[in-house]
Amino acid sequence: MCRLRVNGDLRECAIAPNSTLLEALRYGLGLTGSKQGCDKGDCGACTVVVDGEPVLSCISLALAFEGREITTIEGVSEGGKPHPLQDAFDLTGAAQCGFCTPGILMSAWALLRKNPSPSRDEIAQALSGNLCRCTGYTKIFEAVERAAESLGGAR
Repeated sequence: MCRLRVNGDLRECAIAPNSTLLEALRYGLGLTGSKQGCDKGDCGACTVVVDGEPVLSCISLALAFEGREITTIEGVSEGGKPHPLQDAFDLTGAAQCGFCTPGILMSAWALLRKNPSPSRDEIAQALSGNLCRCTGYTKIFEAVERAAESLGGAR
């Protein structure tokens, strides 16, 4: 049995001791927003935020995260409304196929919580662990800049 604090709630799930955090979230708790891409920590589709830091959940053992605060894409919305970052992705066309989007959103969300006014270079660094094969990143960077502006932190 594993006890994880996910999106503000303490949840229990029955998992094997060698289960990854991604497996616990998706199959143990039914939170399917985080995507299973490469299973090697290369693509970032599985990114969640733990104690304010992006974590690749496909290569992290779930039991290591008991007692820590885990935020998934399902926990980013505010009062049932999309987070300004999610709105910015929609408005700029930053999501195409959408497979990478949850992981990119989580990395960007963590960045904006720590640095509400990031430079383009800081955005690029924060998203360097997330791969997107569709957009070419320009619209993604624009979306993060737009979200920073709407949150009151634009440069």
